[in-house]
Formats: sequence, structure tokens, C-alpha cells
Amino acid sequence: MSVHTHSTRMTTTRLRQMKTKGEKIAMLTSYDFTLTTLLDEAGIDMILVGDSASNIVCGNAYTLPITVDEMIFLARGVVRAANHCLVVLDMPFGSYQVSEEDAVRNAVRMMKESGADALKLEGGEEILPAIRHMIQAGIPVMGHLGLTPQSVNQLGGYGLRAKEEAEAEKLLRDAKLLDEAGCFAIVLEKIPAALAERVTKAVSCPTIGIGAGNVTDGQVLVLHDMLGLNQGFKPKFLRHFAQLGEAVKGAVGEYIDAVKQSTFPNESESY
Repeated sequence: MSVHTHSTRMTTTRLRQMKTKGEKIAMLTSYDFTLTTLLDEAGIDMILVGDSASNIVCGNAYTLPITVDEMIFLARGVVRAANHCLVVLDMPFGSYQVSEEDAVRNAVRMMKESGADALKLEGGEEILPAIRHMIQAGIPVMGHLGLTPQSVNQLGGYGLRAKEEAEAEKLLRDAKLLDEAGCFAIVLEKIPAALAERVTKAVSCPTIGIGAGNVTDGQVLVLHDMLGLNQGFKPKFLRHFAQLGEAVKGAVGEYIDAVKQSTFPNESESY
């Protein structure tokens, strides 16, 4: 296993330079101080404090229930541990859809109270006015197109998006609009690889794929998924880079046995 180190903190400017140089961008989600410390020391470029915390941390079936207050709470711990990587915070469902004014107010609050470096919003042309206003206010914004989990009820599930030409053309148009508005990066989730390649070539900002092939400028996965901690989620695009779920259960089983058999703590572990 190799450990990568950054000489300076990652910035949105450096991310654009990485795209220009053809250097891939590695991004993972994280929701707490301890795991973020490990990710940062390993050399991850970006961390997303995702609204996937609604599922991973809170046990909800969807991302929709998590609140602004809960996202801020989680992000604070992540930010404290992030010495080198760029921290992006998801704006949760309901925090930017009501009105432009409400969206910007929530965005400013989330930046001020969390300490995150940037915010991520799902959607294209429909939320463009809010995105423009946030960027004008000095907030770096990451876009998110394709499968947008906050719209799962409208989309009718988590299937592949933009398979048909009309939806593909809208996604490409939305990507260009987000790029022109000043988004520093765009997540492309669960879309055909050929479309992801078209988008990546059409925009100046980096594209970050998840289930979008390997032609994007970078990749993102949910940490608990790629570590094998979330064992019930197995989409085609997911690779398990470890099987920590089994390791954790094994370690806990050994601990239980040691406690039951009074072999822990032993004499050397006692005062």
C-alpha cells in the first residue's frame, strides 16, 4: 500500500490544474474525525461530507431526512482532521430548493459554521440562479448531475440515468451551464461512460465520476462501501478495496470471547 502526501493544501485551483495535466483526482466520503485523519494521511485529494450520511450514519433508507444542522455537525469533525485535502459539504434536501434567498442563506450558514471548503448541490438549469448567487458570494460550488439521490422519488429509483438521447442532451447542456456559472467541479453519477466522456471534454472544470466509467477527471466512492463495511450494497460500479466488515465482526467476536472467558483484561493490562 502506498501513502501519498501533499506539500500544500488542496485547492479548487489545483484541481483545475490536475485536469489540465491529466492527473486523476481521488475523492471519498467521510463523516467523522477519526476516519478523515486516516484518509488525509493517505493522501486523498478531496473528501465529501455527503448527505449519504443519512443512510450510513443515521440508518435512513434515503438521503432526504438529514438536516442542515446534522450536516454541519458531521462536517465540523471532518474539517478538524483535514490538513491537506479539500472538504466539500453536501447541501441537504430542502436547503436550496425553496427559494434562491433561502438557498444562499443556508449556504452561507453551512460554510460559516462547518468550516468546509466548498458546497455541493444536485441539479442543473433549475437551480442555476442559486448557484450563481453562491459563487458571487464567494462560495465554491460543486455540481452534481445524472442520478441525483435527493430526487429519487421523482426519478422512480436509483437506475442508470441519461440512457435516452433527450436526457443525455439535457445533462450535457446542464453541465455546460454549471461550468459557465463557475462551478469548480461536477459529479457525474450513474450515467453511460460515453456520455461522461462527452461531458468531461465539453467542460473546463474537473468531472468526478461514480458509476460513470473511468474517463472522468476523477472518481468518488462512499467510504463505507469501498471498505466493505456496508455489506448489503453491491452496485456494478462499486469495488471493495477491503473487507473490513468481516474484520470488524471477527475482532468483536474475539473481544466478546475474551470478556466472557475472563482473559481480558489480563495481568499486564491491569493497574
